[in-house]
Amino acid sequence: MLTRRSEKRTWPRPLADLVGRALDTVLARQGFGQSDLILYWDDIVGARLAAMSQPIKLQWPARDPRGGQATATLVVRVEGGFALELQHLSGAVVERVNAHLGWRCVSRLSLKQGPIVRRADADRSVRAPDPAAIEAAEQSVAGIKDEGLRAALARLGAHALSGGRT
Repeated sequence: MLTRRSEKRTWPRPLADLVGRALDTVLARQGFGQSDLILYWDDIVGARLAAMSQPIKLQWPARDPRGGQATATLVVRVEGGFALELQHLSGAVVERVNAHLGWRCVSRLSLKQGPIVRRADADRSVRAPDPAAIEAAEQSVAGIKDEGLRAALARLGAHALSGGRT
């Protein structure tokens, strides 16, 4: 009886999935366990802070022989005069980073002053979604009583319904 070998099907995969895994190994040398902190820095700290800062590396302390869980220091490059403001906001930044990572990974920030490498897509302007998408999104969330939640979901829905053309 002939057995038929199952063919391995390959489906198109988003480029971000492949790039993320490739970056993870490179960033591991800088102390980052994953690329999320680098890739989503502007989402974690907000556009204003991200425009003036960028994470460089995570510094982990030497292992504790007693088995205690050590936390890392996040080294952040900051543009000149903005360092003082970021120092005052360091507690909030540490909280946001830890919330994004899902555990108490970072205990403090270390600031290094220097020029920030700008990403090419950082200056890209965001266009408003299509009016038809806005109307469809508003209709789909009309039953939600909380006004703030309804508005946020309508904005999200309008951008999603525009199909990435924003």
